[in-house]
Amino acid sequence: MNDPRLKSQETPIFPFTAIVGQEEMKLALQLNVIDPKIGGVMIMGDRGTGKSTTIRAIADLLPEIEVIKDDPFNSQPLEKNTEEKETEFIKIPMVDLPLGATEDRVCGTIDIEKALTEGIKAFEPGLLAKANRGILYVDEVNLLDDHLVDILLDSAASGWNTVEREGISIRHPAQFVLVGSGNPEEGELRPQLLDRFGMHAEIRTVKDPNLRVRIVEERTLFDFDPKAWIEKYKQQQEGLKEKLIKAQQLLNNVDISYDFRIKIAKVCSELNVDGLRGDIVINRAAKAYAAFQGNTTVSIADIEKIVVLCLRHRLRKDPLESIDSGYKVKKIFEEIFDLN
Repeated sequence: MNDPRLKSQETPIFPFTAIVGQEEMKLALQLNVIDPKIGGVMIMGDRGTGKSTTIRAIADLLPEIEVIKDDPFNSQPLEKNTEEKETEFIKIPMVDLPLGATEDRVCGTIDIEKALTEGIKAFEPGLLAKANRGILYVDEVNLLDDHLVDILLDSAASGWNTVEREGISIRHPAQFVLVGSGNPEEGELRPQLLDRFGMHAEIRTVKDPNLRVRIVEERTLFDFDPKAWIEKYKQQQEGLKEKLIKAQQLLNNVDISYDFRIKIAKVCSELNVDGLRGDIVINRAAKAYAAFQGNTTVSIADIEKIVVLCLRHRLRKDPLESIDSGYKVKKIFEEIFDLN
């Protein structure tokens, strides 16, 4: 079913650089692309605020990756003995996880009958295999079964997916950026699960009438002539793509001073953040943001830019308490970093 005519009929994707507003969401996605070890992002906000459009747009912006042809796990050529194997370049995988997905659909299944009768491990890959080296997007993640959310978070953190059935075990790489979105009116994720997301972006419906008109006009013009609209933003898209690639290359050379690391730890301690995940994510995100700016040293401004995104969802103690909007995080940050 690899009909070349079908490949040419891909749905046009709204350019990332054409998206108006929603700076928190865009920044969180870009930083996770620069350093996937930040741990993904949870995007909570009103319906119809462009969550899905933005997530698809960031995936479309990324450079192609080299994979072994017809490999179900998008394996890198170096991952296996590939002397005899053909490779190809594909777009970064962007996998949608449907709300009603079963565990087998997500993780994959083992054909026990084939394993017993033919003595081979017959594995049918799931969505985690397809998402390897890409982005896994779960809309309405707060309505997903907790058990499934746990599996997703475990795979995202470890980079592996293990399927076990009747004494047979299959393990495959599952390295992806996990992006969840949801509407707070439909309930929050449990704090234990929410804490596992690296960042938490809040988005709100735009109130400014001029901005609303501009957003509607941009979308209308894109729907009328997608090719022309994509061409219009081509230069900006290429510029941002280049900036992201340079940031990825620079990331390992970025340094954060001991004094800043101590102050980050004090912020987390003062806010009673459980565990050390908050400290780790702030350090990673600050480095990613510095690299995004083309710098090799983290500044106070870099930390200030990302600290709310990294901590606002880690403050809750009572499951019924709403997520802090960021005021408390900002206040403590300013006190400890002497910005008052």
